[in-house]
Amino acid sequence: MTPKEFFEFAKEHNAEMVDLKFCDLLGTWQHCSFPIDVLDEGTFEEGLGFDGSSIRGWQRIEASDMMAVPDPDTAVIDPFFEKPTVSVIADIVDPITRENYSKDPRNVAKKGVAYMKQTGIADTCYIGPEPEFFIFDDIRYESTQRGAMYSIDSVEGAWNTGRPEEPNLGHKPGYKCGYFPVAPIDSYHDLRGEMVYVMRQLGIVVEAHHHEVGTAGQAEIDMKFQDLLKMADQFMWYKYIIKNVAKRHGKTVTFMPKPIFEDNGSGMHTHF
Repeated sequence: MTPKEFFEFAKEHNAEMVDLKFCDLLGTWQHCSFPIDVLDEGTFEEGLGFDGSSIRGWQRIEASDMMAVPDPDTAVIDPFFEKPTVSVIADIVDPITRENYSKDPRNVAKKGVAYMKQTGIADTCYIGPEPEFFIFDDIRYESTQRGAMYSIDSVEGAWNTGRPEEPNLGHKPGYKCGYFPVAPIDSYHDLRGEMVYVMRQLGIVVEAHHHEVGTAGQAEIDMKFQDLLKMADQFMWYKYIIKNVAKRHGKTVTFMPKPIFEDNGSGMHTHF
């Protein structure tokens, strides 16, 4: 997509806002939104400025200026904003040297692909991850001067078989017994299905979704393999979609590896 086509795409979808997203050093998406008339075709060469010292692990405050250069090929309509908004992923650039920023994960991925081609290892690297995650109903944590605690809860949790739920129907997958059961034990089929639906709207090819081994809503949604950079961008959308669809339904999602003691953790088998 050219910059001109980007603006035509926005007009076609009646989008008056552009949301610029980029990945920080720890793998979290950051974003900033702009009225579309603030941008022009030159923005896709020059970029938009932001404070790099406020992004964890990036710049010192005396050298904080950075530029986010939108990649028009990544433009989609964001599925979660109330008003039509074009979301676009940005590359981070030094405003003085105009070099790609060494701590930008997207740049690291591009450099890896370039090295692979230059050394003759391969022409293309296809990545097929299988991410796992938990869907929870309540998360509480505290670390203060008076003490520390955390508490996790899920309507599917095996520990809730005796909870007064008016009525408690008992459909809770046991510890390490959550792999592939049908409803009503798999109570999150429709929620995962909505996540898949939103992914497909954005062009993400999904191969399957199912309940995973763990109790308390462990899940897996598998995407079809893509080349390294496309999958890296796509995986950020994957997490964004899953977390926001869950929030829409009063749930919360975590990709952390081991949230529940003595039950299966979440991994990410990756096919190369």
